[in-house]
Amino acid sequence: MRLNQHEIDTIKRATAEIFGKEADVRLFGSRVDDAARGGEIDLMVTVTQPVDNPAWDCARLEGAIIMKLGEQKIDVLLEAPGLKRFPIHETAREKGTLL
Repeated sequence: MRLNQHEIDTIKRATAEIFGKEADVRLFGSRVDDAARGGEIDLMVTVTQPVDNPAWDCARLEGAIIMKLGEQKIDVLLEAPGLKRFPIHETAREKGTLL
């Protein structure tokens, strides 16, 4: 995994602040591959409660992480009751790493 402990802690803390302490966050995509280079930080946040403003909360999480880690591309995928699931959700769950 191509995230250091400071980055992991920052992501987990920001996720808990926005989605609650029960939220799980997974890293998936190219940053999971130690041999790869570059690439954005792809995250899937999983919550067990419905989210009132999913797009806004995902944008808030992206912003919070950027404010703490510096400018970089971050993509947040949300998995919550009532939201439509896509094949990318399954890929993130199967190939991602729980932070």
